[in-house]
Amino acid sequence: MKQAINKNAQLLALFAIVCTLVVGLISELTKPTIAKQEQAQLLKTLHAIIDESAINNDLYQDCTVISDPLLGSGKSQTAYLGRFDNKPIAAAITTTAPDGYNGKIFLLVGFSYDGKITGVRTLKHNETPGLGDKIELKRSDWIKSFDGKRIEKASDSRWNVKKDGGMFDQFTGATITPRAVVKAVKNTNLYFNANKDALFNSATSCRG
Repeated sequence: MKQAINKNAQLLALFAIVCTLVVGLISELTKPTIAKQEQAQLLKTLHAIIDESAINNDLYQDCTVISDPLLGSGKSQTAYLGRFDNKPIAAAITTTAPDGYNGKIFLLVGFSYDGKITGVRTLKHNETPGLGDKIELKRSDWIKSFDGKRIEKASDSRWNVKKDGGMFDQFTGATITPRAVVKAVKNTNLYFNANKDALFNSATSCRG
């Protein structure tokens, strides 16, 4: 009996080792493919908010790691820098709305060099399906309401949802989510206005 138990235990252990090795091997083999797909998806999102024809540098590679309270998180964010013949044209900055209804909302905000918003995309969130998820472009065009807007000073009262006297629509039954996104985009715009020259003069620090 004891011999049978030992034999089964050895078989189970061997099975577990083989499974672990197979999973590890598959993970290693698929890493390059996954990384390539993630890069392609990111580039697609970047080019959705920065005109690809207006720049001639590698937007994915020309980037720098940044950190600032205006970007909504103590963690590092990334600024992707678009240039034409090395002349600054546009930038896209990852940023965080820390006060969504169900937690943090991760965004990508694009700017032309003069500070005008060229587009905003929601990268990740946990907002309520059917209510707060209207910040996703596939659910609603609301996120496009930032296109072409800019802010010159923090006291600009237009940068609120209409319920708070501002110019941005809120969602029925879900004011917290758009309020958080408006605040995050506003703060990111203020950050860009104050730091754009430093960004375009900084060394690439987000690759390799």
